[in-house]
Amino acid sequence: LLWLGAILCFVAYTIQALTLEEPPDDNLYLGIVLTTVVVITGVFSYYQESKSSSIMESFANLVPQYALCLRDGEKVTIKAEELVVGDIVEIKFGDRIPADIRVLEARSFKVDNSSLTGESEPQARSPEFTHENPLETKNLAFFSTNAVEGTCKGCVINCGDFTVMGRIAGLASGLDTGDTPIAKEIHHFINLITGVAVFLGVTFFVIAFILGYHWLDAVIFLIGIIVANVPEGLLATV
Repeated sequence: LLWLGAILCFVAYTIQALTLEEPPDDNLYLGIVLTTVVVITGVFSYYQESKSSSIMESFANLVPQYALCLRDGEKVTIKAEELVVGDIVEIKFGDRIPADIRVLEARSFKVDNSSLTGESEPQARSPEFTHENPLETKNLAFFSTNAVEGTCKGCVINCGDFTVMGRIAGLASGLDTGDTPIAKEIHHFINLITGVAVFLGVTFFVIAFILGYHWLDAVIFLIGIIVANVPEGLLATV
């Protein structure tokens, strides 16, 4: 609606410039102001969207980038995504687990499973099989959890989307979330404001025309009513 109002302002000013020797500059200034408001609001909205996107991209830092792996009898540092099932990896405190692993050797090794199971206390890990549930047994450590104490050597049993965390992420991404309640309210509000602005603008346009105003003045009434009813800062505020 603001773009429509700005275009009508420029059209009105152009017609006045062609028909009058000294046309008033009101419509020109109003068109410039409306265009500036729309552009600034659009830039601000773009900034907010780009900031949100950068925050989402920063979550990639939660994924372990490198792993210390034993290959051909030598310890090599490789990217976590290059791990395959059967690789032997070494993990020390402070590392993120690069894949789902079965613990082969452990020295006071503990992991933080809070992001996966919600357990607030660090969980000890050892080579012993202790429970039928994979999330409960002590000889498994899971992708993206943190090693908070000790060291361990383990064998990769699942990678990428086949890890427990990967399957959870796959299930979550497959859900149809739909619009949030605030998005629905904003959409309803915008439809309501648009309807009111157009109705009042057309009504005053018709009334001005009936009362004998020049059609150009009636268009200016239409522009004024539309602009008055549109909350210019809505997008930036939300």
